Amino acid sequence: MLRLALKYLVGYRRRYLFLFLSLTFGFGIVTVITSVKDGMYENIYNSGQSHYAGDIIALGYDEDSSITLHMQTDDMAKIRKAISDTNINPERTVMRTLTMSGILYYNGSAMPLKYLVGADWDNEEAYFDSLVYQERRDVPAGEDTIMLSAPVAGRLGVRLGDSLILETETRYGQSNTGVFVVGGLLEDSSIFGYYKAYVSRPALNRLLLFGEDECSCIGMFFSDRREADAKRIILQKELEKNMQTAPLILNRDEFDYETHQSWAGVKIFLLTIPVYLSEIADLLGAINIITYFLYGMMLALILASAMVTYRLILREREREVGTMRVIGFYDGDLRHILILETLGLGLLSLLAGILFALLVSLGLRFISFSWLPSFEIFMKDGRLTTLYLPRTILINLAAVFCILLAAVWLPAFRSSRDPLPKMLSGGKS
Repeated sequence: MLRLALKYLVGYRRRYLFLFLSLTFGFGIVTVITSVKDGMYENIYNSGQSHYAGDIIALGYDEDSSITLHMQTDDMAKIRKAISDTNINPERTVMRTLTMSGILYYNGSAMPLKYLVGADWDNEEAYFDSLVYQERRDVPAGEDTIMLSAPVAGRLGVRLGDSLILETETRYGQSNTGVFVVGGLLEDSSIFGYYKAYVSRPALNRLLLFGEDECSCIGMFFSDRREADAKRIILQKELEKNMQTAPLILNRDEFDYETHQSWAGVKIFLLTIPVYLSEIADLLGAINIITYFLYGMMLALILASAMVTYRLILREREREVGTMRVIGFYDGDLRHILILETLGLGLLSLLAGILFALLVSLGLRFISFSWLPSFEIFMKDGRLTTLYLPRTILINLAAVFCILLAAVWLPAFRSSRDPLPKMLSGGKS
């Protein structure tokens, strides 16, 4: 039966050509649409993960300090102990000091920073090596090193190796300054990185009048980020036993509401990347609507093409099918042959569709979308990237095969049940 199905598939290849091209184009476009969407979400998550330093972030809010993002050494010790006691096993942890009060001065020009980050150069060496630099010094970063975005450096007129003054507000509301040497110019014009600079955590702590080893947040990275929400709940329950914590927060609105409440001392907020990016998730939701619309249009095109093709093919094969019934083929056998033809055609078309999708994806890499404001967070190195997730590909395959089988089943059923005289006469009664 399989050999017969392949024979008919080859014999009617001209009739199947239009459907083959429709399936190839439709599946290719569906695959590109879903893979670009998955790639955009992956890029925005990775950008957020790098910016906020972790899949789970323990963030300290200090009501007694002018610099509210602050936790003390005993808070840090309790969090580390809770991480150990709960066995959530992060792949690595990082500590960062954060402030939004930095101002850069150079040669009579000033530039305010949106994010000033104190990082541990040695502990986060892999992260800083992964960043894209316009220029970077060969010497290791030290306590007087500052890394800033190339656009900010360009507006200030700063070059690699220049010294500049960094002004910050201390935890007591006073101004403090330090001199830093530019150790790297980062190629980052996204909303996360444009007005951002990195310095050593101990150096920033001294400027803010924090303790030498204090920080603002502890970030936890996991090998499987899908476990982040479950592990956050486990860690939250443990932290609630020994320290002041905010309730579990699900989105940015809840986060803003909780930070505007009153409390004494330090309160720990346990956050995940989707909480920070909930507003951007709304934008991704709008993109999803467009994606689903295009997805539906492609599937409708495949269905229409399949129905037209099978109607024409079965009309041409009426005498042939009637003859097969006369010589002993059962109705079910005829339907099985047609379905096997369909599956063979579908397999060839989907393989061609995957190749077509790869070519389109390759072409997208040569198109720059940098002219779209703030669109950089959805891209990697200024280009859209595609992510082919097995689950998404399987869903696409299942959808296309279901459409094909739906298109062939009813015509095949009718054809195998038509009166023999009508079929043998070529459809003439």
